[in-house]
Amino acid sequence: MKRVEHALEVLMFNSRWLLAPFYLGLVISIALLLIKFGQEFIHMLPTIFTMSESEVILAILTLVDMSLVANLLIIIIFSGYENFVSKIDTAGHEDRPSWMGKVDFSGLKIKLIASIVAISAIELLKAFVNVTSVGIASDVGIWTVADKQLAWKVGIHFVLIVSGVLFAVMDRVAEGTKSHHGGKQRDN
Repeated sequence: MKRVEHALEVLMFNSRWLLAPFYLGLVISIALLLIKFGQEFIHMLPTIFTMSESEVILAILTLVDMSLVANLLIIIIFSGYENFVSKIDTAGHEDRPSWMGKVDFSGLKIKLIASIVAISAIELLKAFVNVTSVGIASDVGIWTVADKQLAWKVGIHFVLIVSGVLFAVMDRVAEGTKSHHGGKQRDN
């Protein structure tokens, strides 16, 4: 029976490698995002002198948005792979990010929600720059489609911020509980 138990444990432990294709898919996603980034950049170049200021800002915000998504993917790939599959051996490479290998699942959640909030903020800023007329309480009391879309974006952004704060509070409480039960003193 002990042999069966050991075989089952080895199988379960090695099943973590089933996650590796997911991370490889995310690496390929960054390459695809780079192609879209290049396409947007090249599309913007010939018209830069004829674009209005708000059009330039929108184009740049789109590039920033793609950059934030790429950064988020890198964080997920590195942290997820190191937390759930295997340590990444960079042999002390000088360009190894200082946070690599130090972001646990809790830190990954916080970085993930912070990145999502930043991406949402960029999308919201793009919506504000792109607004032609804001008339949420117009004379006839009817909301326009643009008003509703903007209101939804603000609402979703607010929910993301609140979610991020709640994640941070829950992690802080869990950290305090671990320290308390472990007999350790917390540094404040």
